[in-house]
Amino acid sequence: MSTNSRIRQFGSREVGPGRPVYVCGEIGINHNGELENAFKLIDAAAEAGCDAVKFQKRTPEICTPRDQWDIERDTPWGRMTYIDYRHRVEFGEDEYRAIDDYCKSKNIDWFASPWDTEAVAFLEKFDVPAHKVASASLTDDELLRALRATGRAVILSTGMSTPKQIRHAVEVLGSDNILMCHATSTYPAKAEELNLRVINTLQQEYPNVPIGYSGHETGLQTTLAAVALGATFVERHITLDRAMWGSDQAASVEPQGLTRLVRDIRTIEASLGDGVKKVYDSELAPMKKLRRVAGVVAEAEIADAAGEPVGV
Repeated sequence: MSTNSRIRQFGSREVGPGRPVYVCGEIGINHNGELENAFKLIDAAAEAGCDAVKFQKRTPEICTPRDQWDIERDTPWGRMTYIDYRHRVEFGEDEYRAIDDYCKSKNIDWFASPWDTEAVAFLEKFDVPAHKVASASLTDDELLRALRATGRAVILSTGMSTPKQIRHAVEVLGSDNILMCHATSTYPAKAEELNLRVINTLQQEYPNVPIGYSGHETGLQTTLAAVALGATFVERHITLDRAMWGSDQAASVEPQGLTRLVRDIRTIEASLGDGVKKVYDSELAPMKKLRRVAGVVAEAEIADAAGEPVGV
């Protein structure tokens, strides 16, 4: 399978094998409905070297079951009904216009996970580089068809999904313009339930689809392992403070950790190389000093490794 068939265009960036890992900071609703928090999280992602930030977009009346609308709950803004809470943490067009402008000023992409078809139409008002299918939405055929119709790249997360459900989603979306992410939809996810080798399983089953990783674990090591296994896209939830109010905060990465994560991803992808064994120029001096054949320096071997003519 040609590598080019596994390359996806995300705005000005190419994503896939042989390209730099596309790193996305998942803001989600960790902004808690405050635009100032969103700007601070965008700053953290841009300073860390992320390629994008991602939000979640819902139409509350569609995504919230009717029997839950009037249930009251305690929030940082006082006691309110669940439907009022959903509106409280949802950004509208004015906020997303401000986010769009702010991201452009920081030279970082943004996009979102729409949870309903009205949210897809809303996001299409902006020139986002891609749309994301949250794991919970993988079985929503109506949503998948709406996303396919946009013609944009679609990132499909596969948490809480069976192989059969994943295959059906790919059939609905088509495989030509998608990127698939291995995920475990527990917040936070246990290391023994991450099953990172599924990345390789998906690579084998979908050879024309780039495979990424959406992590919900604590710590950074396992996300770095996903990159070493070949993930071409990495997403982690980000937060200003893991102690903040909100269901996703505890499984999120704070700014300092995000900086380390992006730094280490870049080091790992640089270290993986192309798989072709070679002798580097930097090894020639140690070879001359250290390698011996029957007690004699292997001059011919050194010349051969350096690409110089032998016996002249």
